[in-house]
Amino acid sequence: MRPKTLAEVAQLTINGDSFDRCLANFLDEFYAAPKAGALADAPPLLAPGFSDLGRVQDAYLAATAEELARVSQLPLPTWVDAEARKLHHPWFASPLAALRTVLLLESPAAFRSRNLFISQNALTRA
Repeated sequence: MRPKTLAEVAQLTINGDSFDRCLANFLDEFYAAPKAGALADAPPLLAPGFSDLGRVQDAYLAATAEELARVSQLPLPTWVDAEARKLHHPWFASPLAALRTVLLLESPAAFRSRNLFISQNALTRA
């Protein structure tokens, strides 16, 4: 199943699917037809079942929603500002210390504000 909402990405992850694969499939669907409804519903929190990784994924979903809303000129979903969707410690998409400076500079604002540091093209689909 190809998720059509970020809430479906989280639910599929809870059910045992790969978060990364589900998010990639969602992005393909979203870019084909950007709609506010794809971002509107708050995804279930992953932290309770997936601990630290779940916290990162919860923040990542909120940052993704904010960034997609911005670039697609859609309304910002209210759920993205929840405290449970922010990290208290920085998380870097690469474990290599040499790349941290690049990730700090490239990370879109929606990700930086949640302490997530990713490449500028992390949400890009080819």
